[in-house]
Amino acid sequence: MEQLVLGIGTRLQHTQFGPGVIVGLRYATYLISFIHHGIKEIDKDDTKLEEIIPENVNEEIETHSEIEKSLLKILRLWNGVSEVVPLGDRWKGGTMILQPGDSSLKPKDVPIDVFFHKIVMLRDRLRVMEQQINAHKVLTDEDKVNMQQYITRIYGTLTTFNVLFKNKEDWFTGEKGSE
Repeated sequence: MEQLVLGIGTRLQHTQFGPGVIVGLRYATYLISFIHHGIKEIDKDDTKLEEIIPENVNEEIETHSEIEKSLLKILRLWNGVSEVVPLGDRWKGGTMILQPGDSSLKPKDVPIDVFFHKIVMLRDRLRVMEQQINAHKVLTDEDKVNMQQYITRIYGTLTTFNVLFKNKEDWFTGEKGSE
């Protein structure tokens, strides 16, 4: 069989691991999340791998949009794949001006989309850290709860930046928002 050249999100069937979805690409391999076997790295020229053509999808393999969204969210958190988070329309093409208190110093202009990207990266890294803490094998439950409370407070501090997000579901929420 010739080497499959497919993209992220392509559904595949593997004779050993069953149905799965491509979640990452490497030069000669795919990272595939299999329903029953987790994430595996498979050679692109593996003869046991076959693309699932949409008209051949059955009920067992077909996933629904909410399930797909949840899976993609989990995979992004654990795989380092960045989520595309849209900037609010009114901020597109905008500039943030940092004006020093000393008028003899020059102000600094920062494109809002660059600043926004850094805020989104910060949020994503906080989420990964949260997952790492929750999955940590040595920390006690009390330690995990204490660290989680600090992270929640950090989210609360960052709510100022919610004005930049296009969609409310992407907002930071602190203690009040989590109740």
